[in-house]
Amino acid sequence: MGQKTHPVGLRLGIIRGWNSKWFAQRNFADLVASDLKIKRYVTQRLENAGLANIEILRDPKKVTIDIHTSRPGIVIGRKGIEVDKLREELRLLANTEITLNIIEVKKPELSARLVADSIARQLEGRISFRRAMKKAIGATMKMGAEGIKVQCGGRLGGAEIARTEKYKDGRIPLHTLRADIDYSTSTAHTAYGCIGVKVWICRGEILDRFAEPVKRPEDQQQNQQGERPRFRDDRGGRGGDRGGDRGRRGGGGGGGGQHQQRGRIRKPGGGGGAGGGGDRGPQQAQ
Repeated sequence: MGQKTHPVGLRLGIIRGWNSKWFAQRNFADLVASDLKIKRYVTQRLENAGLANIEILRDPKKVTIDIHTSRPGIVIGRKGIEVDKLREELRLLANTEITLNIIEVKKPELSARLVADSIARQLEGRISFRRAMKKAIGATMKMGAEGIKVQCGGRLGGAEIARTEKYKDGRIPLHTLRADIDYSTSTAHTAYGCIGVKVWICRGEILDRFAEPVKRPEDQQQNQQGERPRFRDDRGGRGGDRGGDRGRRGGGGGGGGQHQQRGRIRKPGGGGGAGGGGDRGPQQAQ
């Protein structure tokens, strides 16, 4: 069976870049382990700071870490005390010079990681999982997202049998590579066990890798909302006066001339719809 691939990994090199930007030949494994150690420490250290993403750029002499957060004031602290303390801790951890860049996330509702963490924290606070999911979906769509899907799995509501429930609003084109889809997971540790949270957010389409996401044309959005294009009617004919002509050829339009219908003789008419061939003359009623 084919399984869904990771939406972020599928788009690497197309519209998404890597979070670790460096190149190495001999000590590749050591640098990967160092990156994982840094990310785990920063995630644990800034658990309540609304951490959205961590990017690491390595130079021969220093390491630059970009921290994307929705609450930069907590990370920086009063007069920069907290960020200086964090920089020193990371320098001792990585044993190299560290440069920190704090980047504010202006729309946290469009970050899958922040939305997933928010739902997980609400579940830990004994909020109903349906209420938390629907609230997150409404807030994300209100901020301009094209679509969002939220899935929760585990002992929902304290049930004895674990199950999975998901809600979706808008469009989530997982196979459209130009679609800017953000995906993340989180775990809620409740009294009944762990509940997994998965979030997919579609923020638009990216035609250029370095451009901002753009939305689809308005006409396509109208068709997405349920408007059907105008084709032939469901009865196979086009209706109007052409029905008589098609009837003479034995087509699906209204029959020209007189023909039998349920024991009655109908006068000529050019109505649309499925009908028998015309010019056969009157027939006797049975």
